Amino acid sequence: MNLEKQSVVIAGGGSTYTAGIVMMLIENQDKFPLRKLKFYDNDEERQSVVAKACEVIVKERAPEIEFLATTDPSEAFTDVDFVMAHIRVGGLSMREKDEKIPLKYGVVGQETCGPGGMAYGMRSIPGVIELIDYMEKYSPEAWMLNYSNPAAIVAEATRRMRPNARIINICDMPVAIKKSIADILGLKSESEIVDRYYGLNHFGWWTEMTDKQGNDLMPKLKEHVAKYGYAAAASEGNPLLDEESWMDTFKKAKDVYAVDPTTVPNTYLKYYLYPDYVVAHADPNYTRANEVMDNREKNVFAECERIAAAQTAEDTTIEAGEHAEFIVQLAGALAYNTYERMLLIVKNEGAIANLDDDAMVEVPCIVSKRGYEPLCMGKIPHFQKGMIEQQVAVEKLVVDAYEEKSYQKLWQAMTLSKTVPSASVAKEILDEMIEANASWWPALK
Repeated sequence: MNLEKQSVVIAGGGSTYTAGIVMMLIENQDKFPLRKLKFYDNDEERQSVVAKACEVIVKERAPEIEFLATTDPSEAFTDVDFVMAHIRVGGLSMREKDEKIPLKYGVVGQETCGPGGMAYGMRSIPGVIELIDYMEKYSPEAWMLNYSNPAAIVAEATRRMRPNARIINICDMPVAIKKSIADILGLKSESEIVDRYYGLNHFGWWTEMTDKQGNDLMPKLKEHVAKYGYAAAASEGNPLLDEESWMDTFKKAKDVYAVDPTTVPNTYLKYYLYPDYVVAHADPNYTRANEVMDNREKNVFAECERIAAAQTAEDTTIEAGEHAEFIVQLAGALAYNTYERMLLIVKNEGAIANLDDDAMVEVPCIVSKRGYEPLCMGKIPHFQKGMIEQQVAVEKLVVDAYEEKSYQKLWQAMTLSKTVPSASVAKEILDEMIEANASWWPALK
């Protein structure tokens, strides 16, 4: 079957994940063939390091694909079928502040959870909205696949501010967890798992998992998670587990699971259910942002520079990103009508029966040429409902704060977060965050 070739722009061309996404796209030319691949970033210097290497990779492995890197929106967004967006507004230096400022006050310092996630959200909203506007101006028929963090806040902002945009918000974390689960259960890959799951981004629970034959995988999985969390006996094939901070997160799932053994949790729930543990085990002077800068960023950029200098990527250490596999699957379903079942972040509208219709929830959806159709997960228990409603309110207040430029609303959001002990602590963190984000946030009043 001859599949129509697609044109893709990766927004966030200078990201450390971009080269892995390019490798994944090249490896999947049989499923998702490309005619054109473009990079777009507003940081030309950073993007050019990655682009020079990727130009070599494309030339060697898929010379039929036209490649271009640019900082000009009209050049980037004209004649594209898909925008794959993973931008980090403020870069890793602002991520470091998102993590370290809350920790000074004994509060979880994390990229997407708690005050750090809210600070990042306030920066990300205008960045993602700008990308939607470029896409709608230059390629109105295109789809944007957005996996820029913090996905929950970004999804709420796009729902409100660009309600008719052709954007799908998606996260790779459930995929990464399912890769571990596949290892634990001895399955070849996570694609063999059919799941039912509900929640918000970085905030959800699995209620069912079966294999493709319909056999229940939950009893064996629960037995393992109760003892070891998501740490597989051998952590082969899951690069996350090579990093200490991720290994701890996967092990801690054991305690998160204990709170509700009728379900199996997303690892990020540890930040909300065990914030005291997280803070006690954090180094306020060396956070995840530092870990990324000292390891992933250095390694990826050094390898990109080596490829560009050698003008060959034959022996490259850059691998097709995990991160990217599900993006190819999603884009393929939209382009070629393959009816994939995937976890997406969508408007609730009845998917979780006893939750507000306008909450942006993460649930299984069927994806085809007509877009996505959420599956109904029914009514959820009081425990999860209470937690989700609190978190939805936090996310809505952050978007209120952005739209209204309201200090009060952002203070309320931080106060309501399960990670923050009191309104006074929330205010101290907020005041320091405002200073740190002076050149990024709107002026709050």
